[in-house]
Amino acid sequence: MFGYLQIDKAELKVREFEAYKSVYCGLCRQLGRDYSVFARFALSYDCTFYAVTLMSLRRSCSGFDDGRCRFNPLKKCKYARCGDDCYSRAAALTVITVYYKLLDDISDSGFFKSLAVRLVKPFFSHWRKKAAGRYPELDKTVCDILTAQLEVEKKDKPLLDEAAHPTACMLAEIMKAEGRSESESRVLYECGYQLGRWVYLMDAADDYEKDKKRGCFNPFLYVETEDLRGYMNAVLSQSLARAYDAYNLLTIYDFKGILDNMITYGFPLKQNSVLSVPQGGKK
Repeated sequence: MFGYLQIDKAELKVREFEAYKSVYCGLCRQLGRDYSVFARFALSYDCTFYAVTLMSLRRSCSGFDDGRCRFNPLKKCKYARCGDDCYSRAAALTVITVYYKLLDDISDSGFFKSLAVRLVKPFFSHWRKKAAGRYPELDKTVCDILTAQLEVEKKDKPLLDEAAHPTACMLAEIMKAEGRSESESRVLYECGYQLGRWVYLMDAADDYEKDKKRGCFNPFLYVETEDLRGYMNAVLSQSLARAYDAYNLLTIYDFKGILDNMITYGFPLKQNSVLSVPQGGKK
């Protein structure tokens, strides 16, 4: 994914931050176990959010183990124990999304600019096939929707909502699958849709100047307004507000303090950080 679904460390209790790190480290270790030590470099905050959400909804965390960092054996860390496949699902989603993101990067760049991406693609291709074998529904969801995303971006000046819809649907379908009832599935779909929309538009806002210079697709390039940064903020805040409303309808068990922190403080903080960079030369 994109790395925008982060915590606000300053607003977390110490024990909650330690618990968050233990899930982050647990997912890192799972990537190494399921795929390769090098797959750990694909670890993202977004898939950590997915792992925390799964473990909370399923109540699958059974405690914490002391250990040492796989990259730095001198560093002590904790690992959150998981009684089911939450880590494995999050690890699979990690390598699947990175693989398709690499394909997108290759298609958007020339041969030499994408040379580094082409060199790592075979590794992720192998890991993605392995992940798809374990979780074919995850691979199909990501593949189908990213294909739809590419089709939308080929259109002449697509509307903002039209451009964000495929990626929003991807996270919506992934979250919906975790519902334990029809009503919970609907709520998870709405929450996932709004967060997916927010992530896509955050990435577009973050890359606006770069895409403008390179002539790459960016939905905000087709928006006509004198205050583009203000418009971006309004659009992004709308999605966060709707995601927050849906989130409040969920029954959150474990890690509630962490998830509350992310949607209340972490995501808005990241949004403010991205939009603090002047767009189009304006402050």
